[in-house]
Amino acid sequence: MDAFFASVELLRYPQLRGLPVVIGGGRRSVDDAVLRAHADLPLNEIPAAAFPLLRDYVGRGVITTATYPARQFGVGSAMGMMKAANLCPQAIVLPVDFDEVRRFSRLFKSTIAEIAPVVEDRGVDEVYIDFTDVPGGQREGGRVLARLIQRAIFERTGLTCSIGVAPNKLIAKMASEFNKPNGISILHEADIEPKIWPLPARKINGIGPKTDARLAGLQLHTIGDIAAQPLQCLIDHFGPGTGHWLHQAAWGRDDRPVVTQSEPVSMSRETTFERDLHAVRDRAELGQVFTQLCLQVAADLQRKGYAGKTIGIKLRYDDFRTATRDSTIDRATADAATIRRVAGQCLKRVDLGRRLRLLGVRVGKLVKADAASATAAAARVQEPPPACTPDLFGQ
Repeated sequence: MDAFFASVELLRYPQLRGLPVVIGGGRRSVDDAVLRAHADLPLNEIPAAAFPLLRDYVGRGVITTATYPARQFGVGSAMGMMKAANLCPQAIVLPVDFDEVRRFSRLFKSTIAEIAPVVEDRGVDEVYIDFTDVPGGQREGGRVLARLIQRAIFERTGLTCSIGVAPNKLIAKMASEFNKPNGISILHEADIEPKIWPLPARKINGIGPKTDARLAGLQLHTIGDIAAQPLQCLIDHFGPGTGHWLHQAAWGRDDRPVVTQSEPVSMSRETTFERDLHAVRDRAELGQVFTQLCLQVAADLQRKGYAGKTIGIKLRYDDFRTATRDSTIDRATADAATIRRVAGQCLKRVDLGRRLRLLGVRVGKLVKADAASATAAAARVQEPPPACTPDLFGQ
């Protein structure tokens, strides 16, 4: 989907189309003030000048997405709001409406499934689709079906999407970025050398900052640079698993099927603080946040019918260093008190002498929970159980 979170908001505020807009930062009083000040006007008639600007934002939030006019200034997803304010101070700031985002996510996915039912869900705004057995799916190399999907989504939601059509998921993912917004890109195997090899190595889905830095240290900056390396050379530098995968990916080889159903491997919740918190001086506040995260993870598990055996924590310090610890218990759980207790034990194994920017709780090694017990547990999570409500961090 094209700038999905922003596009959902522009359905509500069409007067902001064509302007730089960023989504993120959480709901703040200033946003509510705009609605109160213009309560006599329909939402689509509130003047653009009434909305808060990025230059006035103060906090730790990050950008969820940005409109394409904002992206022209270098603003992008996952960028800190304060940094983005230096690049595009005139951008309008809107908070995320997660309920609306989820509603439109379900809507566009169900629309696709009516046309091409073999769909793999890849998050709130992205799917893989297998065209192989769809009648007419191969016409014009898939372009006819891609156009049909775009039109159906727009008619149902008012939103646009960009589609990449290719022999496999790896190349289709890259192709989907070629002609945004509202574009269709079709790549064949013969296109790999002229169109894929010149791209930066980071364009391969799965190459992150650390691997990219290691590749750059070997003077491998483009996908073509990687493809030119002997397989054994990549294995020598990155190990057999990653080395083999890099070689295959650079040559556009990917045999992963489109998976219509998959089991989650973990569930987590985390929060970034508006100000750095200290484990001793802000212990009570951290304790409340920590407990709330455990309750939220437990509720997620129970709602989706899972339990997990590995419970862990994530801390990010004021110097952006990150620490994680986890512990595996004998029986899978979705119980908030148990998660809080085990996660608290993990805290004893990390340095709590520095100020913290972020705190997270994770439950992994998931298994399907018994439907009856999951339902009973879900009822209990409405009120924090006594063993799950300590005021102090880590207790």
